[in-house]
Amino acid sequence: MSIRAVVWDIDDTLFDYTTADREGMRAHLGAEGLLGAHDGVEQALRRWREITDAQWARFSSGEVDFVTQRRDRTRVFTGRKLTDGEADAWFARYLVHYEAAWSLFPDVLPALEALSVSHRHAVLSNSSLTVQEHKLRTLGLLDRFETVLCAAELGVSKPAAGAFLAACEALGLPAHEVAYVGDHPEIDGRGAAEAGLLSVWIDRGTVPAQAAQEVAVHRISTLAELPALVRADTRFGAPSTFG
Repeated sequence: MSIRAVVWDIDDTLFDYTTADREGMRAHLGAEGLLGAHDGVEQALRRWREITDAQWARFSSGEVDFVTQRRDRTRVFTGRKLTDGEADAWFARYLVHYEAAWSLFPDVLPALEALSVSHRHAVLSNSSLTVQEHKLRTLGLLDRFETVLCAAELGVSKPAAGAFLAACEALGLPAHEVAYVGDHPEIDGRGAAEAGLLSVWIDRGTVPAQAAQEVAVHRISTLAELPALVRADTRFGAPSTFG
């Protein structure tokens, strides 16, 4: 059984989202004069991420659209009754600082180069196409992928099987011929495995393992391990490498 394509997550898989988010928020709060409103940058960042997770859950369930969840993140975080325009402007100012901190992980380009001839490549993200295509273009990666699929346009989010199967369908390949690489052991790892893909968890140290060891998820600590893994594809009849 051979793997013919690799589908990638973006944030904290290819792109160092955690660092960019931290440094962007630090700079933004300083520029807005809001550092004193929080008990340090880390506390502010934890609150920002908690709010982001809560608002994203509303978007994933279909309760609100992508733009509304972003505006509501801003309103809840600032504690202010901002108009749509004010919320958009606040978020736009944050994006300036956030984007200034964007960078790839150092193992990304070598892994993509190693698999550039032997495998096809696509992206599946729980975000919007506008956001992620801009990110990939800015980071110089967009042309490396045949297709970029995002939850906002698909109408289904990871870990739902439909999201992963949509990526397989876009590539014209069955799930068992596709590997998925992501940083979250549940959203990416469990979701991909249960959809029938070769599931690879890149452990960037940002997310605890939780319960994904119950399914066939292969854990790697660097993308340097990925080429050998997808070429071997030992998921059938072999113990999981998770943990």
